[in-house]
Amino acid sequence: MTSQVEHTDVGAYALGILGEPDRTAFSDHLATCPSCTAELRELSGVADALAGIGPLRDNDGADADAGTGTGGRGPAEVVSLLRRRKAADRRARRGTFVIGAAAAVTLVAGGIAVGTSISGESGSVPVGHSAHGPAEDAYRAGTPLAGTGASGVTGGLVLETKGWGTHAVLELRGVKGPLECELIAVSPTGERRVVTGWAVPERGYGVPGSPEPLYVHGGVAWEPAGIDRFEVRTTGGDTLLTVTV
Repeated sequence: MTSQVEHTDVGAYALGILGEPDRTAFSDHLATCPSCTAELRELSGVADALAGIGPLRDNDGADADAGTGTGGRGPAEVVSLLRRRKAADRRARRGTFVIGAAAAVTLVAGGIAVGTSISGESGSVPVGHSAHGPAEDAYRAGTPLAGTGASGVTGGLVLETKGWGTHAVLELRGVKGPLECELIAVSPTGERRVVTGWAVPERGYGVPGSPEPLYVHGGVAWEPAGIDRFEVRTTGGDTLLTVTV
């Protein structure tokens, strides 16, 4: 990637696979690529989610790094496997990178499958880095609840009931940075839970010169019936948007 930054390396960057100077080059790329920035936020919790789960199995069903005498494998082993898969895939198919173990890395004990496949075939569009990212796709597929914003700020939320609580997808326009923000769920009794957080670069989102809105998503353990409203707040305490449920 040293000669050309690849959008598909966002997964490798998130898991710490990239070395220098590739990591430095991709860090610079993130400053000008909202799509990669959004995808990086969505992948940022993967390593934490993998911590403490059981044996890692390769596609052929064998334990990864079998024979080492170790027990359950965590994020470090996942990174190691992905690094080997990445190197092999690049040797076999120049210009095409499949992260998440080209044929899916299955974490058997935890029941979690990491199978993000990104294709660079001519005429095809990379998954998660095309016209829409996953968060935007979810927002477009739902029925948004319009929010009430501060001066110039607009946006809305799409809510989805899950067995574990509520999945919330946010569209936000009219904000300029630099800012650090959080989407917060507020119960009828005033209890507050952070759903997700992000940074707004100086150029902003949904403003002149940077017209694309921001799409982010996250989850809260409460069902929609137990939520009074959602708030988009800066870490400085300013409320940018309020969405009543």
